[in-house]
Amino acid sequence: MNLQTGEYYWPTTFSSPPSYPSLNSDEDCDVLIIGGGGSGAQCAYYLADKGLNVIVVEKEKVGCGTTSTNTALIQYMGEKLFINLVHTFGEEYISRHLQLCKQAIDEIEQASQSGGIDADFKRRDTLYFASCPEDVQKLEEEYLFLKAHQFPLDFLSEEEIGKKYPFKKPAAIYSYNDAELNPFKFAHTLFACAAEKGVKIFEQTEVNGKKFENGGATIRTKTGHTIKAKKVIIAAGYEGMEFKKEKKASFVSTYSVVTNPVSDLSAWHNQTLIWETARPYLFARTTADQRIIIGGLDEDTFYAEERDSKLMHKKEQLIHDFQKLFPSIQVQAEYYSAAFYGGTVDGLPIIGEYDEYPNTHFLFGFGDNGTVYSMILAKIIAELVVNGSSPDAELYYQHRPLLAKHSLT
Repeated sequence: MNLQTGEYYWPTTFSSPPSYPSLNSDEDCDVLIIGGGGSGAQCAYYLADKGLNVIVVEKEKVGCGTTSTNTALIQYMGEKLFINLVHTFGEEYISRHLQLCKQAIDEIEQASQSGGIDADFKRRDTLYFASCPEDVQKLEEEYLFLKAHQFPLDFLSEEEIGKKYPFKKPAAIYSYNDAELNPFKFAHTLFACAAEKGVKIFEQTEVNGKKFENGGATIRTKTGHTIKAKKVIIAAGYEGMEFKKEKKASFVSTYSVVTNPVSDLSAWHNQTLIWETARPYLFARTTADQRIIIGGLDEDTFYAEERDSKLMHKKEQLIHDFQKLFPSIQVQAEYYSAAFYGGTVDGLPIIGEYDEYPNTHFLFGFGDNGTVYSMILAKIIAELVVNGSSPDAELYYQHRPLLAKHSLT
């Protein structure tokens, strides 16, 4: 599956990450995690101190898949407005989801300090602006919903935006206590923490055979070794779809650039995370070394050749659109990429459980808040593995309720 192409920034920020051996013997374990990216790391982190024999396999090097193109804006708000989610699922349902997003950000902050590798986690505010006057009413409704649920945020007028930034927009939600991080370092610090607690991690270990039965699973690697596991977690990001095609998942192509370091960011109020209501949207954030990540301009295509053919044009357009917002911050693209981006048709991430894969949990943390969603799902899946149940699992199963009148009680 050709997931991405381009020049990747995150691996350059950590030139000598921990490395792990490839599997060279048969193994038995309580839990096998397939996937050595961010979501696999989050699962390993939550299972590391549960007294279980846990193995992780990654077909390449840890963090070198879509983790390398994750732009890692850590937010509780997502592409689909909470007020729209309420119309589908009901207020009680979405209020709990909202609280879990907030908790996940706190736990990401705590986890980022767990493995002795600085993941460059930093709290940031977010400016979410209306791209056109027609979007103001919905943005205000979103603000009132979040305010009613005790979230710290302000609603800014066009004039108030202009006082803080070198641009004006019709209105904006200004929210507090979101964050940014380095997803490559984050995956490595979680794996380092898990390895220290006894989790076995194998790189360059590709799965090419699998047998799932009620008593457990037998996984065969490309080198001919087998792993027998009582339970399996497939946390392989978008490549999890190669195991099971989930009908609620949808894909588009997305683009991003990382600029040269910028010496003066004083025009950028608080170096907030920035995104907008337009679809496709533009977003921007800064990095620990004062670069700027600009992304978005999604395209409805799932053909790698078509996606990649637009990369150079999209790179220039992203820089151009950013300069319209910040004309005094002169930048050029030093890294740029095109990648597939997964979402879901109803706006919530998915824990997949399927009859043909007994004792197996699929982590589909798809959406624009992938790191946050994966943290939620990894914790729930760990609870399912250890306790056999989780009070929040029903929120995210692929067969979740779709009617607003549904009650969780």
